[in-house]
Amino acid sequence: MIRVGLTGGIASGKSTVADDLAARGAVVIDADVLAREVVEPGTDGLAAIEARFGPEVIVDGALDRPALGRVVFADPQARRDLEAIIHPAVRRRAAELTAEAGSDAVVVQVIPLLVETGQQDAFDLVVVVDVDPDSQRERLQQRNGFSADEALARIAAQASRADRLAAADVVIDNSGSPAELGPQLDRLWSMLQERRPG
Repeated sequence: MIRVGLTGGIASGKSTVADDLAARGAVVIDADVLAREVVEPGTDGLAAIEARFGPEVIVDGALDRPALGRVVFADPQARRDLEAIIHPAVRRRAAELTAEAGSDAVVVQVIPLLVETGQQDAFDLVVVVDVDPDSQRERLQQRNGFSADEALARIAAQASRADRLAAADVVIDNSGSPAELGPQLDRLWSMLQERRPG
């Protein structure tokens, strides 16, 4: 098994890269998807969030993500408290899914906060999807409807670009067009195939 940690700043294009690798045969485990699963109605995760943040972040028995986002992106301690609830549950689920993959699988874990949570040493290869800061802000504003200040606050809440790049074994530059991305992904997949046993 080859374990790949895939990360990048918000709106860098991690999902695009992960989708491409999945289409090539990788087993993709997305921490954001798992983070939603572990706080679904009836889960221990949702109960813990309600206990910490109050009923105002719950609507009709489900998590009100925008309401919670407004709280945690304005308060670093609140964000740390949320991460202490979600991250352990996500890691447990990711470990279960990894164990279910075949012994010769390429397992790609998409972890937006890989560097922030110090997980870079847990993988055979760390791939960072990189984008220039102006493009990142513009994409985030277009995708999420954020103001420039809201976009910058979310970017600032993550590791710095320099810290992510320092952790990278492979950097995928996604500042350009899809046509420019393709050859980089071809090279990455070839590298992964070369590392597979047998």
